[in-house]
Amino acid sequence: MPRKRRPNIVLLGIDSLRADHMSCYGYHRLTTPHIDRFAATGTLFENAFSPYIPTTSGYASMLSGMDVFSTQVVALRHKGAMRPEIRTLAEILREEGYETVSVGFEGNPASRGFDKYLNFAGWGSWKEGRSPKAENLNAVAIPELDRLASKSRPFFLFLRHMDPHAPYLPPAPFERMFYHGNECDPNNRSMDPVMSFKPFCDFFASWMPPGITDKDYVIAQYDGAVAYMDASIQTIFTALETKGILDDTIVVITSDHGETLYDHECYFDHHGLYDCTLHVPLIIRYPSKVPAGLRIRGYNRHQDLVPTLMELAEIETDIAFDGESLMQMVRGEKASLECEFYITECTWMRKHGWRTPQWKLIVALEPDFHFKPPVELYNLVEDPEENNNLAEAEPEVVKFLKARMNAWIKKRKAETGLPNPIMTQGDWHGFKGVGPFKTSQQAYDTLHIGDPGEAARIQAEARK
Repeated sequence: MPRKRRPNIVLLGIDSLRADHMSCYGYHRLTTPHIDRFAATGTLFENAFSPYIPTTSGYASMLSGMDVFSTQVVALRHKGAMRPEIRTLAEILREEGYETVSVGFEGNPASRGFDKYLNFAGWGSWKEGRSPKAENLNAVAIPELDRLASKSRPFFLFLRHMDPHAPYLPPAPFERMFYHGNECDPNNRSMDPVMSFKPFCDFFASWMPPGITDKDYVIAQYDGAVAYMDASIQTIFTALETKGILDDTIVVITSDHGETLYDHECYFDHHGLYDCTLHVPLIIRYPSKVPAGLRIRGYNRHQDLVPTLMELAEIETDIAFDGESLMQMVRGEKASLECEFYITECTWMRKHGWRTPQWKLIVALEPDFHFKPPVELYNLVEDPEENNNLAEAEPEVVKFLKARMNAWIKKRKAETGLPNPIMTQGDWHGFKGVGPFKTSQQAYDTLHIGDPGEAARIQAEARK
């Protein structure tokens, strides 16, 4: 008897999407009506986390099923390819007869193994005008989806969306959807600290309105970019439905990391180990195996996605994934996967830490350009926005969490025979010969984003 055709897989990686700015996750603005309706036909995971910030390390884990020790990818400017021992999702699926296509995702270590790479214009500036990033993606993706749907082979289509990644320049009418004031009100001084932050101020000035004074306008642009992305993604859903393959396709919506807006002085970017950056959406739709309308509160991380897809697609491998299948929670066999875990960030700062359902420990491995204390501790139950650093008030909790973190690090080093990659980054910041920063002032004076072109260059350095 011939083996039945395996399901197609469409993975939407929406860059810089905060779960808590989506209406299906409880946000007060209706930012994602189309995804909300889509989520109602699938399963939504309320506590999905990207433990390894930012993009490079986030996708390395998401697309391999492995943690940061196994991938050895921890920094934005990771040098070299993924370890050859690691098999990416595209490589696994290609070996199983899938045709694999990437749109907007090339150069990342985890992008290895696709049959075809397509790109689109995903940046912009104030001078260039409003930026139709998601429509640019659709212009490339829809014809490719038409081609893939006409074939007899199952396909894996990975779409890396660049909304709502900065610059936040959603087209009309989305730019005024959530803001009706005067963004240049001279009596509003909320943007003063943002535009005086030397490392990023030139970048901000290149895409924010001249004379901007109101932080709420910029946040509304982010939300407008989310709503614009949501409307554009409906085109993908409609195309799958029109071709009659939606129910035969595993569709996943997630993000590589969240975003800091006006939070923690990490203005309008995605660095730091606060939950606004770590907490990401995860929605899976596949009617034959994934229930409709289910919301799961248990914890999961990026490395759990590939094992889940293997189970849903009925693919058996000999890979010992670091993650677990989420279907255990879907079936009610487990209330949660790992709920305390190691976290790392190597973007504009180099830090690591330990997160539990109650506590967040953040330890700086060198001084950062925000002049933050070397140790931060937050009670996530009493202070979910992480505004009250308890490190000095609760030294025993710091000691306990450090011990938990260090024991896990020791265990993973022994299991993998590999070093902790956050400790081996050298000139992670891109300045050859500088090494770890000695002071916060040195970091502040050294790090700088000039304009969107420079930001895009930094993002693309891994391609070299």
